[in-house]
Amino acid sequence: MKRALQVILGVCFSGVLAYRELFGTVAVSCPAPGAPGTVFGYPACVYGFFMYLLVAGTAAWGLRAGRKAEAARLREHHAPA
Repeated sequence: MKRALQVILGVCFSGVLAYRELFGTVAVSCPAPGAPGTVFGYPACVYGFFMYLLVAGTAAWGLRAGRKAEAARLREHHAPA
């Protein structure tokens, strides 16, 4: 549970940073592509946001698959013989 909260906090934090960099008042003065602080023309926080989304999606997919496997195992265990 603690790890899930850390991931959610990371998604929120990087999302806010990415939003402020791309759409905030600072966006008018963003450095040109290739300038220090950018990766392929985008601020690094944009990539962090998508990385956290990928981690959160993978974790949710794994938890769902684990629950399905657990439910199948319980059905098999409690099935009448």
